[in-house]
Amino acid sequence: MVIHMISGPRNLSTATMYSFAQREDTQVVDEPFYAHYLTTTGLDHPARKETLASQSSDFDQVVKEVIFAPQKTEHLFVKNMAHHLFRGDLDFLHQVVNVFLIRNPKTLIRSFAKVIPNPSLMEIGVAHERALYDQIASEKTVVLDATYLRENPRSILTQLCKQLGIPMDPKMLSWKPGPRPEDGVWAPHWYAGTHASSGFAPPVEEEFELPKHLEPLYQSALPHYEYLLKKAIKP
Repeated sequence: MVIHMISGPRNLSTATMYSFAQREDTQVVDEPFYAHYLTTTGLDHPARKETLASQSSDFDQVVKEVIFAPQKTEHLFVKNMAHHLFRGDLDFLHQVVNVFLIRNPKTLIRSFAKVIPNPSLMEIGVAHERALYDQIASEKTVVLDATYLRENPRSILTQLCKQLGIPMDPKMLSWKPGPRPEDGVWAPHWYAGTHASSGFAPPVEEEFELPKHLEPLYQSALPHYEYLLKKAIKP
């Protein structure tokens, strides 16, 4: 089975990939369409040169040689960013199990802006996640919310595995801190927090205000998040 996670950035997506990497029956792949996204948009993200050198930028080739390559394990978990699914043939989405990972856009935007100071609605992913969800919602899809996952990882992962039709493995709840071999070459710029972790840490409750120039982005993203949150697995 191909478990295809569609996430926005700064959404616990790397932690969820590490979680699935603990399963002996699952191989994981980190953002295989990143080079395609950088090539088609021309964006200058951190480690752009290294990313383009590390993977194919041909969308169809990635689908064929990564998503549907002969599996070494019973399952393949593909961590993907919603905004990387851009200018490519998305028919493959109908042949995999899609798991949408969402996060409150206020928290997401604050975190993302530490690396990309002026993100666009496309770059934070949630509007594209909603569009993709509506496109394939009649098929097997699951929605996870990052806050719910952090509040009760055992419950959420147990329910997720049940919906995927696989047994829950308690090993998914923790991992050794530090980089992992499946990390993309961009990891030093984005994964510091996850590398310092050993599991899903409880959410930190705090009040904060976004910079004024990011408030319109938050207001644009919020309705898409609230729409998907209604579909999410609850603790």
